[in-house]
Amino acid sequence: MRSILLPALAVVGLLSGCSINSLTDRINPYRIDVRQGNYVDQEMVARLKKGMTREQVRFALGTPLIVDAFHADRWDYVYRFQPGRGEIEQRVLSVFFDGERLDRVEGDVQAGDARAATSQAERSRVVEIAAPPKAD
Repeated sequence: MRSILLPALAVVGLLSGCSINSLTDRINPYRIDVRQGNYVDQEMVARLKKGMTREQVRFALGTPLIVDAFHADRWDYVYRFQPGRGEIEQRVLSVFFDGERLDRVEGDVQAGDARAATSQAERSRVVEIAAPPKAD
């Protein structure tokens, strides 16, 4: 009995000198990356042309995350990326229609990786879309 009791007391004595915080700081559980919403990049936005129908926009960008009943002429594509470790990134792209035709696109769209770290001020901008050429 004594042969088990003495090593156990020695271990308890050593651990009592350690704080709980120092032990838990060394334990690093795995955290998954969480992606939610519609990922839209510059390449997808480049497919848009002023005057496109709603169906054509839906084909280019996918189904919008938010279609507001009070603002029927606006679709919002929201994307949120929360890495296991690091800062949360959120992007919002708004598509505006004039009747049934695409009028303009606004938001913080950029090409590249979803984890690209840029400030909110640099990412927010209005994206100009060209009108289709007129047929004579």
